[in-house]
Amino acid sequence: MHTIEAHTVPYVLADRSASQCLDVYRPAGQRTPTPCVLLWHGVGPDERDVMAALARQIASHGRTVFVPDWRSDAPDGGRSHLMASLRYVRENAGAHGADAGDIVVAGWSAGAGAAIAMALRPDLTDGPRPAAVVGIAGGYSRPARSTASIPLHDLAATSASPVPVRLVHGSADSVVSSHHSHELHTALRARQWPVQFEELDTDHDGVIAMTYDPALGRCRATTDPRALTAGADVARIIATAAEPHPLSGSDGSGPPG
Repeated sequence: MHTIEAHTVPYVLADRSASQCLDVYRPAGQRTPTPCVLLWHGVGPDERDVMAALARQIASHGRTVFVPDWRSDAPDGGRSHLMASLRYVRENAGAHGADAGDIVVAGWSAGAGAAIAMALRPDLTDGPRPAAVVGIAGGYSRPARSTASIPLHDLAATSASPVPVRLVHGSADSVVSSHHSHELHTALRARQWPVQFEELDTDHDGVIAMTYDPALGRCRATTDPRALTAGADVARIIATAAEPHPLSGSDGSGPPG
């Protein structure tokens, strides 16, 4: 298991009007460039801490992980923050010991739709598309924060070449039903996109190894074994997202019929 080093850097918005903060996690002492992961949190303000445990687990698989802040209450719903973080990773991955040509974009909750949209709307982004995208406990029938368009509608209309997609959801999620991931999984299979879906035995927060604390009004670390197992599974899924996988069946384990 790698020892993980972490630090925080600012990244500048597209219009140069302001900056946000971004946390970087990477294996300590790594001498060769690693694949990298851009990991987007949900709609809560500055939830970088909420993603920290998952980011460390991903980094333990030999990845450099970038966790930016983005604000859903921004005038554009957070799009400028999200896109600026993607631009930062593309332009600066090498300075952090990562390979800018091997980027996986992943997101949790509202960040999930934003991440999936990066594969479906290449016309709205500059630079190369991600090596893979991962949606964690997301809904895909509402506008994505990164594109302001609906992922399911974009999939039906896109002529873009397929990008590997991994979907993860908790079976006990009462915040965003796993139905949404099932629906996108089915639609991606119908379009012959390389997709795998895993439904884990946990809830909306447990899927990232956290629990919601009403007193804090945000997620915090948990000792729940189901959540810790789920977080480890999600870290593995993200770390291997760009590796070749067969088209998955309805149970995520075989080719489509």
